[in-house]
Amino acid sequence: MTGATIEPGDGDYGFDLAALRAVPPVPPPPGFAERWRSWHDEALAIDPDPRVRPLGRREGRELFAVEHVVSGGLRLGGWFATAVDGHPTRVGIVHSHGYGGREEPEFDRVPDDAAVFFALARGQGRLNAGIGAPTPAEGHVLHGIRSIDDYVLGRCAVDLWHAGSALRALAGDLPLYLVGESFGGGIGALALPWDERLVGATLIVPSFGQYDLRLRMPCDGSGERVRRYVAKHPSAREVLRFFDASTAAGFARVPVRVEAALRDRHVPPPGQFAVANAIAAASGAELELAVLPYGHREYDGLAEVRAAAFAATRDHISRSLDR
Repeated sequence: MTGATIEPGDGDYGFDLAALRAVPPVPPPPGFAERWRSWHDEALAIDPDPRVRPLGRREGRELFAVEHVVSGGLRLGGWFATAVDGHPTRVGIVHSHGYGGREEPEFDRVPDDAAVFFALARGQGRLNAGIGAPTPAEGHVLHGIRSIDDYVLGRCAVDLWHAGSALRALAGDLPLYLVGESFGGGIGALALPWDERLVGATLIVPSFGQYDLRLRMPCDGSGERVRRYVAKHPSAREVLRFFDASTAAGFARVPVRVEAALRDRHVPPPGQFAVANAIAAASGAELELAVLPYGHREYDGLAEVRAAAFAATRDHISRSLDR
């Protein structure tokens, strides 16, 4: 890690919009794409063997708790919901979450004609706390950081492919669309380019982008643990090169909506925009960028911003399918 520390200020880290749109993605290390493709091929060869437990109806959908198999034979929990009654199922949504997991399904970004699998990361949420990884409070983001093959961010990204396999086992061979916010946006960017079942994605304030800058930026999120760890263990920087969301995003080949914040003390904005900028430059990809005033905080007008974003994702899903 080189360079001076960049202080957060009010969450802008000294970057205005023009500077954020100029933040470059980090180039891939040798073997980056090959390693991710090999993980993908291994994941798709695994039978998800979903086991479901009915939970009744939710917002016109049938809802189920699901356990499914991921690499290594581990079984993770999540939720699956059908399309709304009367709507033919057109797409399957693999829906991730922010750091810490989710407690309940939320359908705001899910169209009526979509089945959805709410994937829960290993170690996170009330279904997977401590399973396959420690909880966030116990150091989740550092788990396995000494090894490219074991680092938890890679395992969580791979688990999104397994969630897609579980969704298709339950709903049929649908095209898939990925939704992820913060932590989920970061691992979503890592998983997105390699899975040809995915027709598009929405990445909301995505984490894990542009470690060259991220490791110089104190923050209030999980990245601070990583920053402090790498300061004491510089060799970990070489592992992180395989888990930079801005690097992976440069391999995207589908439409991607990115909602990136001008100010964010949890996920520094330069990392978010590096992901968007990589997609904008990627051959075959198509960026739809929404610039948010803040990330990871309440502010006046947030409800209206969120409502517009929910509708925009639903529209983006439809256009991705038509494309």
